[in-house]
Amino acid sequence: MYSLTPGYRIPALQRGLSPAETLLTKINAGAGCAVLASAMLTPPPVWTFGAVGTAAALLNMAPGPRSIGRWAAVGYRHLRDRTAPTSMVSQTGVTATWALYPQHGTMQDAARRAMFHDTFSRALTFAGGQARTAGIQVHVTHHATVGERTTHAQSVSVHVPKGLAGQPARVLDTLAGEFAALGALTPLTPDPIPAVTERGPGWVALEDGRYAATARITAWPEETGGDLMPRLLLGQGTDRSLAVLYRPLPAAQSRRSAKWQTAASEAFTTDKVKAATHEVASSTARDALVQGATLVDLDAYLTVWGDSPETVTDARWQATLTADRHRILLDWLPGQQHRAHVMTTPHGASTQKGAIL
Repeated sequence: MYSLTPGYRIPALQRGLSPAETLLTKINAGAGCAVLASAMLTPPPVWTFGAVGTAAALLNMAPGPRSIGRWAAVGYRHLRDRTAPTSMVSQTGVTATWALYPQHGTMQDAARRAMFHDTFSRALTFAGGQARTAGIQVHVTHHATVGERTTHAQSVSVHVPKGLAGQPARVLDTLAGEFAALGALTPLTPDPIPAVTERGPGWVALEDGRYAATARITAWPEETGGDLMPRLLLGQGTDRSLAVLYRPLPAAQSRRSAKWQTAASEAFTTDKVKAATHEVASSTARDALVQGATLVDLDAYLTVWGDSPETVTDARWQATLTADRHRILLDWLPGQQHRAHVMTTPHGASTQKGAIL
């Protein structure tokens, strides 16, 4: 639940594509195929190859944590939206949120933590199998507040989009039963999202007086062993929030994704060592799919809190040092802090994919 290691995922889709980026990618692929096919009959103008190559570069070249096209989209959104719009978290459908309190010591004991993750993975497999297309989202948050003593609060939210499942209440009730096996489960009504009152370089000020800086977790080592939560949250001198948004894929879509991912790695990977690494990963995923597991697309976010810009900037620096120590990569999402802080609240369960580029 608190780790990114359990389950099986599609790393290429980790950050998610907006609908516009998906359309541009399809158009670019189609145009490239058309140019190559026409070149066999009549050589096209030279500028055609340049246009297709430029579009491919804009979509794929990444000067930093995202592509050039995504940088342009982030800049446009920065000018258009001065805060998180209501439409970002108001997808039509049914959403349920529970407060979850695992038994004491579950995350510290390796055996109990593995059983915890197995139960949660079974819930994700069930959620992915309830529709022909992916869409059900399971969102997990954990908040650590440091005072005279450190207090913790965790929640689990499930969002079933409208029209995706015939009886969403049946899905929610079944998942609630699965989550109840993880600890004490209590229905929860999330607090309203605090509005952004001020923006700074890499942080936002909220109407409740707090300052926040949010990063997307873009990479983590295999040797985390399921204990990502204590590595990022426990034993620190600042308030932090960790959230993971799971999007389980249906069984048929999981098999197709694994097939195309394997084919792409075999066709376009010339590095023998990298190809061997992909082969090991694909064989592991294949064995899991044969055993009935499902692929899970996910996003993970870390928010640090403070009572002033200087405090939150220092907390951000300390979080970066902690992440470096454990070989975890953070993308602080410049230009999107007004949206990113929402992802570490229960409201992140109903966000559209691509809301954070």
